[in-house]
Amino acid sequence: MNSRRMMSAAVVTAVALGWAVVATADVSRNVIAAFRGDLVITKSELPDGKSDKDTIAKIKAERVKELVGEAKDDVVHWHFHYTAFLTKTGATQLKMEFHTNDKDKKFAADTRLDGIDPKTSVLSGEISINEDEGLSKGKSYIVKLVTDKNVVVASTPLVMK
Repeated sequence: MNSRRMMSAAVVTAVALGWAVVATADVSRNVIAAFRGDLVITKSELPDGKSDKDTIAKIKAERVKELVGEAKDDVVHWHFHYTAFLTKTGATQLKMEFHTNDKDKKFAADTRLDGIDPKTSVLSGEISINEDEGLSKGKSYIVKLVTDKNVVVASTPLVMK
């Protein structure tokens, strides 16, 4: 009974911290090598293939470069799944930063990812973010996972529709 309360408290805490849920993913070395440094944005969890080559092809097919938001109370919300193939391990916290994908590269928004296993090289989770947090519908962004020492460990371009 006590463990259920602790689990519920952990879920509530994750939700309260900006809808960022983090998990590690079991992926083969070949798949990790194919996407090293990439932040793969998808609508749901990564697909599995019959082989590494098949898995890589399926991930590339599922990857999205544009994300369609949903308007709620005159504010557009975006919800997506991410898998980060980190260039460097060791962080227990990361920030997902959104910078404009133009010549200025202005910071627009961020969300914190806590509770990361410092030994993992692949992170997977769900993010919800909205216009009130700094993003704009129709804009193109570079999404980066950044350590507390401002080291980028994964990134991708993404258009918010």
